[in-house]
Amino acid sequence: MKLLDFYKVFPDESTCKEAFCLKRVSEGIICRKCGNKSHYWKKKREQWECKSCHHRTTLKSGSVMENSKLSYLYWFIAMHFMTSTTKTFSAKEVQNQLGHNRYEPIWAMMHKIRAIMGIREEQYMLYNESEIDDGFYETVSKKQEGEQQKRGRGSQKQTTVLVCAESIEVPLELKNFKKFKTDKKLGFVKMKVINSLKKEEITSNIKEMIVEKKKLRSDGSNSYNDLKEFYNHQPKVLKPKESSTYLPWVHTVISNSKRLFLAVHHRIDEDFLQNYLYEFTYKLNRRYIDDLFSRVLTLATQHRWNYLGERYG
Repeated sequence: MKLLDFYKVFPDESTCKEAFCLKRVSEGIICRKCGNKSHYWKKKREQWECKSCHHRTTLKSGSVMENSKLSYLYWFIAMHFMTSTTKTFSAKEVQNQLGHNRYEPIWAMMHKIRAIMGIREEQYMLYNESEIDDGFYETVSKKQEGEQQKRGRGSQKQTTVLVCAESIEVPLELKNFKKFKTDKKLGFVKMKVINSLKKEEITSNIKEMIVEKKKLRSDGSNSYNDLKEFYNHQPKVLKPKESSTYLPWVHTVISNSKRLFLAVHHRIDEDFLQNYLYEFTYKLNRRYIDDLFSRVLTLATQHRWNYLGERYG
């Protein structure tokens, strides 16, 4: 949805509230007390009343907006900003665009939206041949502020991320097209923050991200030694010039995400890096879908998650 089209559809608070109400009704209201799905709508109170136990559900209750004092218009604009471009917006920029006085509510709102994007990202696994690698992202850890910082691999300034990218064979009839410059095309991507590069942790995380017995390609790191028990693993000790040909897509994903984060965000706290990765992969995996706003709005009506990606209430 283009910017002008968005403001034609959602010009004010009342239209956003009405659209959110209709979306919740279409997705179904479930009573938190008894689980019943049949409700009355109390128009004056803007609440649903359960036909079975008469427990009432407010318009924001059970959604990502629960306990938020920000307006529906603010939420809709934030979701539009975060889905209207392949890039992203910082919370400070969204605050400036909204003209809101305080930074913290806008920052929390955007992280809640990223967290519900992560819900959808965790619901699928990779089914095709995949490339795997680890990346090191510059973050800030409040626990280690003031300590002497190491350099290079293992630095406190770096957080380890495991990256898996599907590498799908391009059909012969499509290889002559200009947009297919290689024999492989990028499929779906998953990115996960991990604590270490120990092979036990790597293997357990890979099993949660990729269906077993699939073909995997990686570099010759010892961290991937146990994968041969569960996958058709093809490791290869790579020279610097070979990485772009043997693992082209996973390195592209890592470099593009790093450039994006450095260009947009002043700093990224270690605790919230996973949320930024969720936003990046959510939009990357749906790069051929036009109306991401409606999809995120649907998620917003179904889930109530805080900005640490944990269910509350």
